[in-house]
Amino acid sequence: MTEKYDLFCGAFAGIVSRTFTAPLELRKLQLQNHFIPNTTIRSVIQKEGIPHLWKGNFTNCIRIGPQSAINFTIFNKTKQLGIFDSPSVNNYFSGTAGAFVATIMTYPLDNARTRLALQTNKGHYSSLTDIFRKVPIKNLYKGLGMTLTGFLPYNALSFTFYGHLRDNKYFENVPFKYLLYGGIAGVSAVSITYPSDLVRRRLQLQGFDKSVPQYNGIFHCFKKIVRSEGITGLYRGLFACYIKLFPTMAINFATLEYLKNINKQQF
Repeated sequence: MTEKYDLFCGAFAGIVSRTFTAPLELRKLQLQNHFIPNTTIRSVIQKEGIPHLWKGNFTNCIRIGPQSAINFTIFNKTKQLGIFDSPSVNNYFSGTAGAFVATIMTYPLDNARTRLALQTNKGHYSSLTDIFRKVPIKNLYKGLGMTLTGFLPYNALSFTFYGHLRDNKYFENVPFKYLLYGGIAGVSAVSITYPSDLVRRRLQLQGFDKSVPQYNGIFHCFKKIVRSEGITGLYRGLFACYIKLFPTMAINFATLEYLKNINKQQF
């Protein structure tokens, strides 16, 4: 693949997969931040209407397009270097490198998307540009450390698991095998890294609303969640995450495979 085609494949796959599963992602965010008023699907439908189940998705697509494009391109190029002899180790390292660069470059949009998704009737911000006017850029980077701590291994594990499933041809004769490989890879990876996703969302929302608990950093956030909600509090919304993530990663990887096959090359 050319670099431009890598960028296109990554961006297109990311946008398609996130748009299809946006309402499920909204539900996961609601469960993670249950203390914010009106954080149920029923409340969103009653107060804002069905189309608002996709609120924040436009911003998410603006973010996920370049993030997925950068992520996939760097993964592909780093993998081709063959730094490690083991394919699994090479996939893990390449996935980590891609996630690191992509996350830092697009993180403020991830924070903005969370804020837009959890407000009701534009009670805090009228648009994405309004967020950038009202929220200092340093606040839009809150939770970055936790994101890097969690998303890097999640992304690396996703690529590693997917590559292992595909290369070993499990379920080779099963219909839609790439959808299955992608879904299994995503669910397996998030099962290991999920608490970091919950903590980063809590840190992103500092100053968003009076209902949001205040945290002084990553370790204080972990400690306060466990103390007030128990150890299971770190896994709040995990089942909803599974329901959302399986089709998201299934569509994401299957789309990449489809586009890759159009170009008659492998990544």
